[in-house]
Amino acid sequence: QVQLVESGGGLVQAGDSLRLSCAASGRAFSRYTMGWFRQAPGKEREFVAGIGWSGISTNSATYYADSVKGRFTISRDNAKNTVYLQMNSLKHEDTAVYYCAADYFGVVGPNAAYDYWGQGTQVTVSS
Repeated sequence: QVQLVESGGGLVQAGDSLRLSCAASGRAFSRYTMGWFRQAPGKEREFVAGIGWSGISTNSATYYADSVKGRFTISRDNAKNTVYLQMNSLKHEDTAVYYCAADYFGVVGPNAAYDYWGQGTQVTVSS
């Protein structure tokens, strides 16, 4: 089991950058595929980015929604039990609550069975 706590959200202007962090407590963090999702007011939650569990290779596979590809980067630091979402060139439409999620040995991407979720962090981008 793993507990997730997001941080790093805030109010920024369009074009700015933010880095979100998701700290995990529990065992075997490296065995979890991690994902970032977001939910804007009045909209369904949507997948943003995912990073696979760390196997023999030190480089975990990543997957991005088309809407953030080229602007957002997901990464993980297993020594710190943390996954990051670097968000550059932010747009007003990126405004949402961002959630971190985990799936034990899951596939990378929106179809993973994310069993564990954080409480979310608000990102607001003013235009």
